[in-house]
Amino acid sequence: MEILKIIFWVLLFIVFYAYVGYGIVLYFLVKIKKIFMPSKPKPIEDYEPEVTLFVAAYNEKDYVDAKVKNSLEMDYPKEKLHQVWVTDGSDDGTPDYLQKYVDQGISVYHKPERGGKIGAMNRGMEFVKTPIVIFSDGNTMLGKESVRRIVNLFANPKVGCVSGEKRIYNKEKDVAAGTEGIYWKYESTLKKWDAELYSVVGAAGELFAIRTELFQHVEKDTLLDDFIISLRVAMKGYTIQYDPEAYAIETSSANVKEELKRKVRIAAGGIQSIVRLSPLLNIFKYGILSFQYISHRVLRWTLAPISLPLIFLINLILFIKLGYNNFQNIYVWLFYGQVLFYLLSFIGWKLENRAIRIKALFVPYYFMIMNLAVLMGMKRYFKGNQSVNWERAKRGKME
Repeated sequence: MEILKIIFWVLLFIVFYAYVGYGIVLYFLVKIKKIFMPSKPKPIEDYEPEVTLFVAAYNEKDYVDAKVKNSLEMDYPKEKLHQVWVTDGSDDGTPDYLQKYVDQGISVYHKPERGGKIGAMNRGMEFVKTPIVIFSDGNTMLGKESVRRIVNLFANPKVGCVSGEKRIYNKEKDVAAGTEGIYWKYESTLKKWDAELYSVVGAAGELFAIRTELFQHVEKDTLLDDFIISLRVAMKGYTIQYDPEAYAIETSSANVKEELKRKVRIAAGGIQSIVRLSPLLNIFKYGILSFQYISHRVLRWTLAPISLPLIFLINLILFIKLGYNNFQNIYVWLFYGQVLFYLLSFIGWKLENRAIRIKALFVPYYFMIMNLAVLMGMKRYFKGNQSVNWERAKRGKME
């Protein structure tokens, strides 16, 4: 019994630390650093090197006009902002449609074969001649000052990568918008604190930038290109910085089923990334970066989701042995709390299937969807049946 209790509390601590505890520790570490370390120097406002906005697009014809218009309206010298579109595998007319923008400085590189996003990135980087390259998705719109804000951070020679913020276009009829938006607000706060402590651990694929010279070809079967690219830059001794006002906005997933599909792929990519970035687990070599990486990413993609069913099982055993009506025992209360939490998750799932949207119920449901996705992603990764070609999740539409 005593061993079970110890295991129970260890597992519970892992889950708590992965999702809440690290944020608390991070908050206080940043506060302590600000006391003993001088504030960062202000960005150089007139730092304006040439920049390439890189879009790896697959069948994005419906977004081309809006994306190009959005890119041309960036608050950055037009002669210093180049656009490279790589459209490998697109068969919806995207490459031909883009040709009408060639005289506005848009370069289009098409290849009929589809090799996945990372294949397009590896090939397309050969055409980037500027010192900084900014990656952005074809279906996301950028804030007008995003390019300038990202570039300003590169004025610090220690910065090798800059991550923008992913924002969710939130409107009432998007089922997943509320919970997905809340999740990303929390993640954005953690990224801000990560950057203030030392470095962000991974960039948002919707909008991130690196020094072009630091790019190295990524394995063609890579699932999370943004994560691998950014952390390999950090492993070279550079930091990944973050500006929440440099943002890319997109709609939320059309429903939680679509969000699950997206997260399963991300989870499979997370396991793949942990394997490929295994040297980063060596805290003696990478120090604070390893601490941040393990706390913010590795635990969420490994031990935390595995711990949840074990916590329930052990709690059930303790509940049976201690007696269901022994309300003076904390394990009884914790078991009833777990049952209530999973019951709310189940109700949230049933209501979602009936298109009845009660946002309060999506908090436990979304949490369970996230962890279920990791377990499914693990299975998919180890079975080796996750395609490198992205099957885009359906998303709500902007109005």
